[in-house]
Amino acid sequence: MANKDYYASLGVDKNTSADEIKSAYRRKAKLYHPDKFAAADDAKKKEAEEKFKEVQHAYDILSDPQKKAAYDQYGSEDGPMAGGGAGSGFGGFDFSGAGGFGDIFSDIFSSFTGGGGSGSRSSRRARVVDGDDIELILDLTFKEACFGVNSKLVRFTRIETCPTCNGTGAKDPMSIQTCPKCHGTGRIVVNQRTPFGVMQSERACDQCEGTGKIIKEKCVDCHGKGRIKKVHEVKVNIPAGVENGQMLTMRGEGSVSPEKGGSNGNLILKFRVATHLIFTRDGVNLSFVLPITIFQATLGDKVQIPTLDKPVAIDIPAGTQNDTVIRVKGKGVKYLRKDAFGDLYVKVLVEVPVLSSIKEKKDFKDMANQFDKAKYDRINRFNKNLRDID
Repeated sequence: MANKDYYASLGVDKNTSADEIKSAYRRKAKLYHPDKFAAADDAKKKEAEEKFKEVQHAYDILSDPQKKAAYDQYGSEDGPMAGGGAGSGFGGFDFSGAGGFGDIFSDIFSSFTGGGGSGSRSSRRARVVDGDDIELILDLTFKEACFGVNSKLVRFTRIETCPTCNGTGAKDPMSIQTCPKCHGTGRIVVNQRTPFGVMQSERACDQCEGTGKIIKEKCVDCHGKGRIKKVHEVKVNIPAGVENGQMLTMRGEGSVSPEKGGSNGNLILKFRVATHLIFTRDGVNLSFVLPITIFQATLGDKVQIPTLDKPVAIDIPAGTQNDTVIRVKGKGVKYLRKDAFGDLYVKVLVEVPVLSSIKEKKDFKDMANQFDKAKYDRINRFNKNLRDID
């Protein structure tokens, strides 16, 4: 595997963080795990096994800071001597192309190097796969997102250990027998003839698929899998100030691992926040449009406006123009990570009345004539600019 592009094996690049590399490994390992190919033909099993080894080895290198640094600099986790310099002892011979015997030679080499080589048995053994993560859309009302909510109940289906057989997959303890081929170790030694004689290598037992156990009678509930799908409930505390599209991870609340010793996956909640009939949110700030009459705009007024919690009074100054924005401090949404609040912005909409009767129109025209000489700054400025054009 020395010539492999470890980043390509995991589907990442050099700038990927350690956490992202781990996530990529988990996805790839689950994709090629031997359990998924138990019923496949030999060719597909072999192909999956090779891909699984490749993914494991790539993660072994990229998850180790020293090996990763050496690989990034020299193209090999073994550093500058990996290409067969004076200290290699083997003249730079590459066993990877030795007619399919590369793993055997790597095993031999690892016995001299203390098992630290890239082909050591320990590095090729299956890394324990964690349980699957579960992603859910969690619907929140507008106010739940702004104020937060405690103990919100979330129900979802996940994979759990079968309670009937306690994860063994057997009908009863008597149905579990030690594998006669590997004698319970889960590993077997295979002899292969090479140009140098008969060589031995170790691999997972094909009869028990590496478990070391044979189940004669399977559990009636999980049918020998040791795991079942079950509806699970969890109470979630949603902090004040979350936004649409943000995510919350609840560690260990996902599906159980398919292997002994593996960790549960995570529950990942993605928030979907409902819109509000009045308020529009922009981060921690809120806004809405306040319609007022032409008389309120002209004469000024004190009006009650809604906020997230209770109404407050604001002043509409005399002569307020359409689209004027009034800021109300501290009446927005709480910051997610500090004890402070955004602001509320009120945009004024001066509504022109619709007159329905002849008398209303006459009265309004008479009133307009009385104010014909009133101060209309915008109109006067526009007319002046219009005259100056010519």
